[in-house]
Amino acid sequence: MAGLLSTVTATHNHAWGAPEVYSNLLALLVVSVASLATSTARVHREKELETVRRIAQVSQDVVLRPVPARLEGVRAAGVYLAAEEGARIGGDLYEVLATPFGIRIIVGDVRGKGLPAVRSAAAVLGAFREAADYEPELPDTVTRCEAALRRELTRTESHDETTEPRDPAEEFVTVVIAQITDAPVVELVSRGHPPPLLLRRGETTSLETASPLPPLGLEEFLSRPPVPAEKYPFEHGDRLLLYTDGVLEARDPARNFFDLPTHVAQLHDLAPQALLDRLRASLLHHTKGRLADDAAMIIIERDTRHTLQRPPSDRTRNPY
Repeated sequence: MAGLLSTVTATHNHAWGAPEVYSNLLALLVVSVASLATSTARVHREKELETVRRIAQVSQDVVLRPVPARLEGVRAAGVYLAAEEGARIGGDLYEVLATPFGIRIIVGDVRGKGLPAVRSAAAVLGAFREAADYEPELPDTVTRCEAALRRELTRTESHDETTEPRDPAEEFVTVVIAQITDAPVVELVSRGHPPPLLLRRGETTSLETASPLPPLGLEEFLSRPPVPAEKYPFEHGDRLLLYTDGVLEARDPARNFFDLPTHVAQLHDLAPQALLDRLRASLLHHTKGRLADDAAMIIIERDTRHTLQRPPSDRTRNPY
């Protein structure tokens, strides 16, 4: 349009031949070419970004599979929030599985961020998914996860010669593993992880461990052999909320922490997924959408309409 207007003006004023006319047309040509190149580059970047987003979604579905809404005897829901803008996965991990020994759940938090944290999370999750079907005792499942993490850290360090020497004491994963059977209890093993919350008739109770243990990766600080899983009452209609540090440590602009127990108690009458959706919205509102750390939450409700049974399986024998 600008070029056409310049042409009409030059013709009307009989100005063809004047240097100013050709200078204006040349400037318009340069601007048009630059605008076209910028537009093409923007479209290309948007396509690349969309491709990266699709790959990230696939990666999330592999590393962090969707939590099943219903398993035999329980209802469940999960939510994950990555602190890094544009990211879909980070250093938090979770899984909910039906196994020959009952429903088994893991929630964990890898120290650090970025690709190394994702690798550590994937190693722990892979070991849990395998061991959960074969290890009758929860502490043995945790031991398998710990061994997988140590292998991952050792291999990464030996293969990556470009990184600076790392402090092993700075590489660890906090986890809590739970098991729910037809008995009216929940079994827990915690390795340096925040205690789960028990929600019963609108009241919350923190399930503090009686035998604190160090996170995975810091097994040298274990002063005794693995202790048995601790048991807590878990009756029909009860709910168990497992979460990561990113929820507890979320702060508002005034540096006030997010009051998780109070928010959970206020939402006790909602279905599991609706409850987590509201918690997610409250968490983002509290932080004004700026999370300092990844945040994950899993909620498990013992269904009052079903009785959990251990499915028959020939996998209960440890093949290793």
